[in-house]
Amino acid sequence: MSQANAQSEPTMRSFFANRFVQTIMLSGILLQIGIWIRNFAILLYVTDMTNNDPYSLSLISVAEFAPIFIFSFIGGAFADRWRPKLTMVWCDLLSAASVFVILITLYMGSWKAIFFATLVSSILSQFSQPSNMKLFKVHVPASQMQLGMSMFQSMMAIFMILGPMLGSFIYYRFGIETAVAIMGACFLLSALVLTFLPKDMKEDTSEPRTTHIFTEMGQGFRYVLRNRMLVILGGCFAVAGLAIGLISPLGIFLVTEQLGLEKSSLQWFMAANGAAMIIGGGVTMAFAKKISPQAMLTVGMAVSAATFAMLGVTHLVWLALLMQFISGLVMPAIQIGISTLILGNAEESFVGRVNGILTPLFMGSMVITMSLAGTIKASFSLESIYLTSALLFVIGVGIMVPSLKMKSAPIPQPSSELK
Repeated sequence: MSQANAQSEPTMRSFFANRFVQTIMLSGILLQIGIWIRNFAILLYVTDMTNNDPYSLSLISVAEFAPIFIFSFIGGAFADRWRPKLTMVWCDLLSAASVFVILITLYMGSWKAIFFATLVSSILSQFSQPSNMKLFKVHVPASQMQLGMSMFQSMMAIFMILGPMLGSFIYYRFGIETAVAIMGACFLLSALVLTFLPKDMKEDTSEPRTTHIFTEMGQGFRYVLRNRMLVILGGCFAVAGLAIGLISPLGIFLVTEQLGLEKSSLQWFMAANGAAMIIGGGVTMAFAKKISPQAMLTVGMAVSAATFAMLGVTHLVWLALLMQFISGLVMPAIQIGISTLILGNAEESFVGRVNGILTPLFMGSMVITMSLAGTIKASFSLESIYLTSALLFVIGVGIMVPSLKMKSAPIPQPSSELK
């Protein structure tokens, strides 16, 4: 019997006794260190090299987000074909190789190749992330799924606060070459850690695969359309993306115009949001076994609607900070609810494709409103924009309400031995 099935009742102790959890969490920590050093060291380096050129800075965002649109579904489809452990190890190894190539070009004096490291890493993550979810579905029991998602979101929330400080410190203290070298070392160490994962289950080769990759992509779309819960989740994704994209570029105007503060005060709002996410991750963990993922997602969106509406109308600094804190507090509930619903309603063989279909819905709608936010700001008041964002979240709540009476599809118990 695998460790994941060792106890019928989920406990924190049995969760962390799972060798898969131990391995994947350590790999996640290493990757978060590498990613945040990459994000901020490269951002600061490009800023210094281009004298704050906005076009060059925007290329960093393009390198980070463009692969999500182009490769998310493709990566998900291939993740369903390939062995997940092997896929993740190779993705980390290739990310490390690309980083060390960049390090060589930096020593040769060609700094513009730095964008390549971000692009390659972002592309490979579109293949690695769905493989991670597939392994999570195999090696973690259904009763511990939300607990696992809570742990991951808490870890990411912690790095949202520590990551920028770490990346900035490494760059300013040691320079871009050292920052890139540490980044590559983190990817290599993550690949090494992942080799301790349980072996991939061997596929039945008696019947060779006859379907084409594009056929399997089509099967993925039909699979989502036939699952009412996934359709509801897709609608929720799209609306939430529109709402978040509409206001995410406008935080600086909220601080300066609405509250009459200096631009530098934005950091305190970000810190309040990040600290709240850490606390929210812990609170969500405590309730993970007592509330359904769709209820968790619905409550999170309802609270977000209220906080965004209040942010749009208040001129009180303390109230705005409180709303920012509450918004961060429920964000883990939204993220954990989404991840759990995907895993709970997708068969193992379709996890990659389902994730590859739903993720671009969120990112695509978010980028649409992000790109229009400047034009909208020029024509409408900040108050009306925030209220519109709140209304979109209310629509998302309406989309999710029918799912509250639905039960997620049962998740198969882990079938591979943790060796």
